[in-house]
Amino acid sequence: MIRLIVLLIVMAQAASAQERTPSHCIALAQSAPGLEYVVPASLGPVASETVRIHYIAHASFLIRSHGGINMVTDFTGFTGTTPMIPDVVTMNHAHDTHWTANPDPAIPHVLPGWGPFGEGVTHHLDLGEVLIRNVSTDIRSQFSGIETKGNSIFVFELAGLCVGHLGHLHHEPDAEQYAALGRLDVVMAPVDGGFTLDLPTMTRVLKRLKSSVVIPMHWFSLFALDEFLSGMSDEFAVVEVGGPSLDISLDRLPGRPTVMVLRPAWLSEP
Repeated sequence: MIRLIVLLIVMAQAASAQERTPSHCIALAQSAPGLEYVVPASLGPVASETVRIHYIAHASFLIRSHGGINMVTDFTGFTGTTPMIPDVVTMNHAHDTHWTANPDPAIPHVLPGWGPFGEGVTHHLDLGEVLIRNVSTDIRSQFSGIETKGNSIFVFELAGLCVGHLGHLHHEPDAEQYAALGRLDVVMAPVDGGFTLDLPTMTRVLKRLKSSVVIPMHWFSLFALDEFLSGMSDEFAVVEVGGPSLDISLDRLPGRPTVMVLRPAWLSEP
């Protein structure tokens, strides 16, 4: 009888916990009519087995899970007028537009993409519904030097998807870094063409990653964005979403690799 009671308690606890759908960083979807575009309230409900991505500004995105976990990439301390304390923020320090030295102490998990100079950092944060990890890359430091492992590509595994944010990438990943990343179903990529990677190299990186969805970020002009889209259009479809947000799920990934162009907007009340 005691064993039965213990077993029932364990089963109840397991059922109540928010579990993560396993991801193998491999896109498995068949052709689908498309993704669901979401322009209104980014903090509203997210369907089961779905991820909401909202382009805030520059290199900052809100990634929101079905269970309401809010994660902000390249967090600068400001996301808009919507009152929100993110559950997780990630940061890179190539420039001050990608991090803050004073994140709100109420944020439960602050993940810098760098460690002691040249040593990098390793993150493996398991929140049940979401697993967040990083792959370190190098950045150009002041006076044309190199800071080894000074940038992080952050990977968010949730709803069966691998969502990657390339951060302030300054070089093409090597074989070991590509292997550590795995197959990214969705990737946010800086396409400024100079402050990070030149566009031919960035295009080569993205074509090698073979992500189902590429979201351009860190573009300073429509000219740079258009040049990037032109370089990708031979192998990728290009879709202008017409807003800052989209909802995406494993079973609705596009059949052809697609660049989804989001227009940034601060988080604000509807």
